Amino acid sequence: MSANWKNRTLWTGDNLDIMRGMNGASVDLIYLDPPFNSNRDYAAPIGSEAAGAAFKDTWTLSDVDEAWHGEIAERDPALYAIVDAAGMAHGKGMKSYLIMMAVRLMEMKRLLKDTGSIYLHCDPTAGHYLKSLMDAVFGKDGFCSEIVWKRTSAHSATKGWGPVHDTILMYSAGPDFTWNRTFEPYDPEYVDNFYRHKDEKGRYRIGDLTASGPRTGESGQPWRGIDPGGRHWAPSRSFPGGEDLPASTHAALDALDRMERLHWPERGGKPGFKRYLHEMPGSVIQDVVTDIRPLSHAAKERTGYPTQKPLALLDRIIRASSNEGDVLMDPFCGCATALVAAEKLQRQWLGIDLSPLAAKLVKMRMEKELGLFSRHTHRTDIPRRTDLGELPNYRTHKHTLYGRQEGVCAGCRVMFPFRNMTVDHIVPRARGGADHPENLQLLCGACNSKKGARSQEAFIAALKAEGLRG
Repeated sequence: MSANWKNRTLWTGDNLDIMRGMNGASVDLIYLDPPFNSNRDYAAPIGSEAAGAAFKDTWTLSDVDEAWHGEIAERDPALYAIVDAAGMAHGKGMKSYLIMMAVRLMEMKRLLKDTGSIYLHCDPTAGHYLKSLMDAVFGKDGFCSEIVWKRTSAHSATKGWGPVHDTILMYSAGPDFTWNRTFEPYDPEYVDNFYRHKDEKGRYRIGDLTASGPRTGESGQPWRGIDPGGRHWAPSRSFPGGEDLPASTHAALDALDRMERLHWPERGGKPGFKRYLHEMPGSVIQDVVTDIRPLSHAAKERTGYPTQKPLALLDRIIRASSNEGDVLMDPFCGCATALVAAEKLQRQWLGIDLSPLAAKLVKMRMEKELGLFSRHTHRTDIPRRTDLGELPNYRTHKHTLYGRQEGVCAGCRVMFPFRNMTVDHIVPRARGGADHPENLQLLCGACNSKKGARSQEAFIAALKAEGLRG
């Protein structure tokens, strides 16, 4: 589905409202680093580029949260059960936090293409609960990886193991999600142990020139008087120029010798293949990341933003799960690390953050690190969906809605005659709500007046506060 926004767009506002106004199946990759429910206050140092950035990562259950909880119960009973159980096990603060995340994850699922994936950055505080939420939203088969990133070298704990890692949960929207084989640098200890030889071309390790099993053809015959010994010759072609080796096995071995790609033992015996370190791509990325260090206070990319992540981490995620031209979304974009990494890798991007400071940081980082002078669009409005086709006037659905609700007002839950009902947008038009029947409900005149342009959550909370709804 085509997007209803421009590339390089940054929104300031509530990401729930903004995502509800975005076209479905229009994003290839989502990375989010939301608050962790850590019960901590965060603030950037005075004088830093992010000075003024602050947030309170403490959650208390409100009437609006409870209204959201009711919405979750109607749309996804499994998700409701997880949130409710977490509240009983961990308390109201965790329940409030998970309600906030659940309604947003449901929108993110809608926005992802079938080939898309999502990475949720969290820590052990709520990571286990968030994984259950994502199992419910994306399905247990959507789970791909639980990535552990060592975010600090050491951490003192009064009792127990020192907490030094974050968790990144990866889920896909479907079985055919984008995946690019990605590599990380070899561990120095591995290089020392295996790349022990060196010549004028560089360090190398010795690879086998034979494969298991005997052969009756040329590959099973002695070459230069050297018998493959119950195996068969299998010269490597996986190196630059290897694709041009002769088809004949013995001729290919002769060619490798002329290219000085063979390692001959000093005491005789079968030669080996020189596999040079500089020709190797590295190790395939693993789900434990220890080679990307957290940002030091002196790091050039550091802005002072309280929870800033290193560009290298986002670079790896984006390379693995998207291609050039794909769309990345970060709905908690903060100091714009994901957006900067996407721009460097020639991906399209959009970011959302509640703080107006994010717009300043995006502009600053794009200019400072990429030389892009004000090439992004800053918006504070709610986008209007264009993926629902031509819709009839919303009032034409009144009879259908009356039958669906059995004459009961969706607000106060009292039965009224047809003439006393009015059609209302559940997500108000001002917040990106569409005229689609799924976004419509019938309210009595009094409830319609009370709701006005409020969100459904705030409306239900107000009715409960006045005793008009149980």
